[in-house]
Amino acid sequence: MRAIWKGAVSFGLVSIAVRLYSATEEKDIRFHQVHRDDGGRIKYKRVCSIDGEEVSYDDIAKGYDLGGGEMVVLTDDDFADLPLTTSRAIEVLEFVPAEQVDPILYNKAYYLEPDKTAAKPYALLRDALTNTERVAIVKVALRQREQLATLRVREDVLVLNTMLWPDEIRAAKFDILDEDVSARPAELAMAGSLIESMAADFDPATYTDNYREALQEVIDAKVAGREVVQPEETEEAPAAAVDLMAALRASVERAKAARGEATPAPAKKATAATAAKKTTAAKDDSDEDAAATPIKRAAAKKTTAAAAKKATAPEKKATPAKARKSA
Repeated sequence: MRAIWKGAVSFGLVSIAVRLYSATEEKDIRFHQVHRDDGGRIKYKRVCSIDGEEVSYDDIAKGYDLGGGEMVVLTDDDFADLPLTTSRAIEVLEFVPAEQVDPILYNKAYYLEPDKTAAKPYALLRDALTNTERVAIVKVALRQREQLATLRVREDVLVLNTMLWPDEIRAAKFDILDEDVSARPAELAMAGSLIESMAADFDPATYTDNYREALQEVIDAKVAGREVVQPEETEEAPAAAVDLMAALRASVERAKAARGEATPAPAKKATAATAAKKTTAAKDDSDEDAAATPIKRAAAKKTTAAAAKKATAPEKKATPAKARKSA
């Protein structure tokens, strides 16, 4: 790595000579504008809009547009006279708890490397920040601009995080913020279950830029003259949720299944088991009825025969007393 800045960290009467290195780098695949027919690079000329002549770098200055066609031209001498007292120093203003710094303020990160003669005060500041769980609020001038920044510890190295100024943060103004929208307790409980089922320790190494990898494969295929195959979609886009509770419940079950956790049996299975139990009991009752059927049939047959005999027997008529006496 190449140092982009040299200076010193000063807090109180302690001064630590350091060198500044960029801690991050962009991995985006960069392209050039070229002529489609022959691949020639497209070049741009710096041409003045007034006289139409090409302008060299030495004749280019910075201009501030006042509006209405008026422009204020600033030269390097104008910038040199600005009072940048921290041009070669990282001045510690105060030490604050780390959780009080809103992450939205962070901009770029830089590593600080101490000079050999400043190793001990460097370690002193590093260990003191670690023990007190605080970060240092500093001011530093980088690329002709004074910036607010923090000093914190990452893997035993002091890291300088430049920050945006408070007036550079936009306010969130949305109409929905004025509406009274709240979730039901049951929905909050289900959402909490979903969060717990997806909870994990953050490991940035597990995430990759799939688009950049696919784009690199396209470029490699072009170089090798191979046919580029469109990768298949591995996952369908989720459908719009109609019922919030149902969507939350399904999300919890899906997250648990992805982790290989056992999912409790749903209510439908319990109902099916109960129905099966009732079916078995009904079957047992049916078997008992089937065993008793011959006896019931014999009794019913005997009763039917007796009834029939009674019905077919001649009815006795009353004999008058005089007829009986004559006989």
